[in-house]
Amino acid sequence: MFRKIGVISRRKEYLLNLVYQSKRNRRSITSQEVFERESKYGAHNYHPLPVALCKAEGVFMWDVEGKRYYDFLSAYSAVNQGHCHPRIYKVLIEQAKVLTLTSRAFYSDALGEFEEYVTKLFGYEKWLPMNTGVEGGETACKLARKWAYTCKGIPQYQAKIVFAEGNFWGRTMSAISSSTDPSSYGGFGPFMPGFEVVPYDDLAALQQTLADPHVCAFMVEPIQGEAGVVVPKDGYLKGVRELCTKYNVLWIADEVQTGLARTGKRLAVDHENVKPDILILGKALSGGFYPVSGVLANDSVMLTIKPGEHGSTYGGNPLGCRVALEALRVLEEEKLAENAEKLGRILRSELNKLPKNIVSLIRGKGLLNAIVIKEDIDAMDVCLKMKDEGLLAKPTHGHIIRLAPPLVITESQIRECADIISRVISRYAK
Repeated sequence: MFRKIGVISRRKEYLLNLVYQSKRNRRSITSQEVFERESKYGAHNYHPLPVALCKAEGVFMWDVEGKRYYDFLSAYSAVNQGHCHPRIYKVLIEQAKVLTLTSRAFYSDALGEFEEYVTKLFGYEKWLPMNTGVEGGETACKLARKWAYTCKGIPQYQAKIVFAEGNFWGRTMSAISSSTDPSSYGGFGPFMPGFEVVPYDDLAALQQTLADPHVCAFMVEPIQGEAGVVVPKDGYLKGVRELCTKYNVLWIADEVQTGLARTGKRLAVDHENVKPDILILGKALSGGFYPVSGVLANDSVMLTIKPGEHGSTYGGNPLGCRVALEALRVLEEEKLAENAEKLGRILRSELNKLPKNIVSLIRGKGLLNAIVIKEDIDAMDVCLKMKDEGLLAKPTHGHIIRLAPPLVITESQIRECADIISRVISRYAK
């Protein structure tokens, strides 16, 4: 018997040593080892900035060597509430202890509560839950096509959906079928039929296209994020609303990146006090804790889809609903849209002092901004130098740097970050 206990004790000691060694190895891993391991075992479908992160809180992230950075990407606006927000974290843990997933084969006590909150907050009658932003876009397109055949009277399978040039809403086959960026669609055809493209911020071109009676929807980002934070002229969104109403076309607003306080309003469309027929939300809907997305629409659109015609195993799960509900409450109660509006003005004011022979344009709204630099300067090189100074941002389209910190950032921090950006970019002045 004692011999048996001795064997168990030795086995337990061996397992404890394994756990200890595993923790020790995780603590001592270097950034270079992280880069090499991902390169060896992971698909090469991203080109990350060379920084190996292991911790984050609020506006800061830390690498495996312990260096602290300001986060000026916010996971493409998924962590508007700041990294590891304690309120959202608490709700996540509490819900994870009792019920995480039922599938939509059954009801849960969480889904209806979230549906009531989100529909009342944004002023729609129905919510259709999914998981990722691109699923939200796919859902919006399906809704538009179903509405086209059941309500607008477009002949079966002849409906057209119009998109703006420069759009980006993901990398599924549908998303790349609407893309005008060769890095998204190149080598992946054939593409989805029934998609057309018009110039962004061009109401005359849009009117000409919407006059086609087979067009059922126009999908557009109020501000184009991946294209480089392209802000349309004042009145564009009002014009979109008027034209879609005139031609009985559904306006789909892709607010996956621009929504949820990022641009200084609850939604980017709120800057012009207009309301789309279908609203797509995602990213910050869960504060970076858990993938949650979905679309909002009124009954005349949403109820065209019947049971069995669309769904998702994880869409609307109890864990996601509780997290999303708290994430929205944080945005509202901590007045993060107001903070984004105030600090965005300060940031753009400081950035407009940058050398004009290096920076050709500063643009944005709220805390979604971009620096457009001269095309003979590599924006990635600029971002690498900012990384060395403790600020993480990412270029897009070679000569544009997107700046989107968490919305919990303070005025003193935004000024410190503006100083970092200024120091780095001023080095390129001739």
